[in-house]
Amino acid sequence: MDLLRAKGIKSADKKSARSTGDGRVHSYIHHNQKVGVLLEVACETDFVARGEIFEGLLNDLCMHIAAHQPSPIAVNAEDISQDLIDEEKRQLLLSDDLEGKPDEIKDKIVDGRMSKFTSERALLSQDFVKDPSMTVANLVKAVVAKVGENVQVNRFERFELGS
Repeated sequence: MDLLRAKGIKSADKKSARSTGDGRVHSYIHHNQKVGVLLEVACETDFVARGEIFEGLLNDLCMHIAAHQPSPIAVNAEDISQDLIDEEKRQLLLSDDLEGKPDEIKDKIVDGRMSKFTSERALLSQDFVKDPSMTVANLVKAVVAKVGENVQVNRFERFELGS
């Protein structure tokens, strides 16, 4: 089973360069009626976009975006705005636990915390809420292996009442 899974993920990696000209926009309202998600996921053909496996992926991704804490703010770490990264870094440099430490130690600590911050807030690097043993990126790769097409999460927007 592990061999087949590894082979499927390798196959998914090979497909990642293929063009995704189709796909769907999916909406989701969380059970508490206070969080909603709009999600755009692309694939290669309309046939896959209309299939049950793709639909299941859309539902799982939307539910994850609505339920995961901390909430994702970008698809990939590279998509997180530089302003937000700069502000987070500034806040970390002002934290009490770094007082009195040499600058080179502070920089290493802040770099480590920033790496954690970006991986926690980027959707694809988060642990999947329904199965924490896999990341959201691994979930997408598993779907790519099943459907035989490239699947890309393009963008999402999370809406929360009062924020």
